[in-house]
Amino acid sequence: MTLLDEKNAAAPPDAPRPTAPTGLAAWIRDLGLGMRFGAGGGREGWIRTALTAVGVGLGVALLLTAASVPHMLQQRSDRSAARAASVIDSSPGKQAPKSDISVLRSDVETEFRGRVVEGQLMRADGAHPVRPPGVDRFPAPGEAVVSPALKELLDSSEGELLKDRLPYRIIGTIADPGLVSPGDLVYYAGNDTLTDDRGAQRIAGYGDRNMAEEMPPILIVLIILICVVLLMPVAIFIVTAVRFGGDRRDRRLAALRLVGTDIRMTRRIAAGEALFGALLGLVTGVLFFFVGREFVGGVEVWNVSVFPGDLVPDPLLTALVVLAVPLTAVVVTLGAMRAVVIEPLGVIRNGRSRGRRIWWRLPVPLAGLAVLGLTGKVDAYGPVDPYPIAGGAVLVLVGLALLLPWLVEALVNRLNGGPVSWQLAVRRLQLSSGAASRAVSGITVAVAGAVALQMMFAAVGDEFNKIVEENTSGAQFSSYSEKVTRDGATRTAEALRATKGVTSVVGMVSVYVTHPDSSEDEDVQRTTSLTIADCASLREMARIGACKDGDTFVSHPAKDKDMSRWIDRTARKGKDVLIESGGSAGKSVRWTLPADARTVTAHSTVLGDGATGILATLGAVDPSTLPDATTEAQITIDPSVPDVAEHVRNTVARIDPTARVATFQSEARDKKYASVQRGLQVGGTATLLLIAASMLVSQLEQLRERKRLLSVLVAFGTRRSTMGWSVLWQTAVPVVIGLAVAIAGGLGLGATLIYMIDKEVTNWWLFLPMTGAGAALIALVTLVSLPPLWRMMRPDGLRTE
Repeated sequence: MTLLDEKNAAAPPDAPRPTAPTGLAAWIRDLGLGMRFGAGGGREGWIRTALTAVGVGLGVALLLTAASVPHMLQQRSDRSAARAASVIDSSPGKQAPKSDISVLRSDVETEFRGRVVEGQLMRADGAHPVRPPGVDRFPAPGEAVVSPALKELLDSSEGELLKDRLPYRIIGTIADPGLVSPGDLVYYAGNDTLTDDRGAQRIAGYGDRNMAEEMPPILIVLIILICVVLLMPVAIFIVTAVRFGGDRRDRRLAALRLVGTDIRMTRRIAAGEALFGALLGLVTGVLFFFVGREFVGGVEVWNVSVFPGDLVPDPLLTALVVLAVPLTAVVVTLGAMRAVVIEPLGVIRNGRSRGRRIWWRLPVPLAGLAVLGLTGKVDAYGPVDPYPIAGGAVLVLVGLALLLPWLVEALVNRLNGGPVSWQLAVRRLQLSSGAASRAVSGITVAVAGAVALQMMFAAVGDEFNKIVEENTSGAQFSSYSEKVTRDGATRTAEALRATKGVTSVVGMVSVYVTHPDSSEDEDVQRTTSLTIADCASLREMARIGACKDGDTFVSHPAKDKDMSRWIDRTARKGKDVLIESGGSAGKSVRWTLPADARTVTAHSTVLGDGATGILATLGAVDPSTLPDATTEAQITIDPSVPDVAEHVRNTVARIDPTARVATFQSEARDKKYASVQRGLQVGGTATLLLIAASMLVSQLEQLRERKRLLSVLVAFGTRRSTMGWSVLWQTAVPVVIGLAVAIAGGLGLGATLIYMIDKEVTNWWLFLPMTGAGAALIALVTLVSLPPLWRMMRPDGLRTE
């Protein structure tokens, strides 16, 4: 064959070219390529990925903690029910039968320096008494089993005063199954003086599922709002974190376009890079959660702590987090790429020809307020539907975050003139207000939620404090004991008067009396009170005038004529009244009110309407013969004396270990309320710091991107101070706008929620601390941005290759 023949021969067919993947295969290929870019971007790429992973990881750790709340609450509820006494018969006066395992038990809860100490006095009926959960040995008289936290307190110098109130020999500690939380102050003490006719209850076991405590509706509303306020900024922070380093990524995307990728493929590759950071953030968040969980047992918030084993994320919620975080990264990145024109020679951002529209943004927060308003007021005693409350709060906060970009863009576009630094900052914001708005949106949500929460706490707390101030003009403490003797009230008053810091004491014995001929068909039984005390104490209760032992009085309120008539229907002079026992013995006593009893007017006291009803001296009636009577004391103190409240409680405990002390100004309650207020401010500030990190990273990325521009400005003679002020204005303008939106939205949300719980707004200026925190955030971001700014403002930045 000649060369010509070879030339004319048919050429072999070309090998078939492989077809490009489409559909799901194309998505997998492009996302995988983007993840490879994220993993192999060199030192700067790994720094960017690490920032994304840490930002997403912090958010994931918080979300996993929130997902653990259902399991934590269930475990706490189970342990609380397990240590509750099982009730054989809930009818009044009914108890478990006496047996070899039964136990007489009396609650002796007390308070020590703002913390509640739960106690139980116990007396065994037989040789094998039932024990509470976590207790290995039943305490004999004079012995006690205490929780680890209480033992630590008693062993410390801080617990010296409490030792006087708990003079028991500690024989062991309560194990975890017998505690609701690690920080519980609980003890079980043996006592051989308990009797079933003076308040002690006979039980035959532990574990009462009917003792589940329902949360008050107001607390449910607060918890719902707290969850929304905490989780919304976390979601926004995750959305912001997946966009770290967006400006530096632009050149690589342009290079991809240069080698032939189309716009869809380029966007998917960018989404794959964000997906890699989000997946790494998921792993980081899981590590943060499990490492932090080991230390949670030693942390107390509002005197509440949690066992590490209680923090177990709900499987469904965990699966939702695992799916939502990567999906959010992809969706957010694809959405951001729609506003970017990626060409082979560069990237053009904010290519929209028209501004943001408000017509679909403004209805969102208004709809949230409408949902909350139409839900109506929360029933103080009825169930609470959490979905409208949570949904309305979410709509309001999301709506504020949606309003912010439009408002920043609208206001910045109208700013003109001013110093050079101001013009540089304003021009930069006019060219790219989206990045600033995204970072500040987290501040807006956090501050708005914190303002609403503080308004609610102030409305509830200030109303209570007002009631307290109106009713504490006299005594600050009251003691109640079911141990009644003829002169018990007098001896109690004398012991309390000798207590350090006590200025005056009014001692008495009180019991309810009824009309002996009351018909069972009457809707309300005719009842009044009988108070027995010496003449000096009776003068503190009513205007009795002359008094000697054996006198009796009928005390009327000063202004309430209807109540006076009601008292006279039972307190009939010369007629009998009936004192009946509500206990199992069913004892009843008749006593004749002397015909010469004088009618007097009660003083206004801490008891509200004053000491009304029948007043009698010890010579008129022997209190030890009356069933169901209580020995009481009204105690006035000098609040300047250190630990005066603890001295009062110690004295009462020495007189009767089963006595109760009530305070009209509870230190535990006041401290808890104050800690909630501080916790909200600290939590809001911590959220602002988290968002400040996001703003700082975004600021540094923008400065690096404008390195050449900064060098040009320096070469033309721009002063460093001018550039520093421009960075300050660039940070301050969107933050100030965001704070204004947050304050307005927070006040509106707070006022609506206060209306729902049927309270009144007591303080419209609670936003000032958060405003100060926002101003500090501006200064912090600016100061940290200045050193990199000085390094970039060098003439060598004009060099190029």
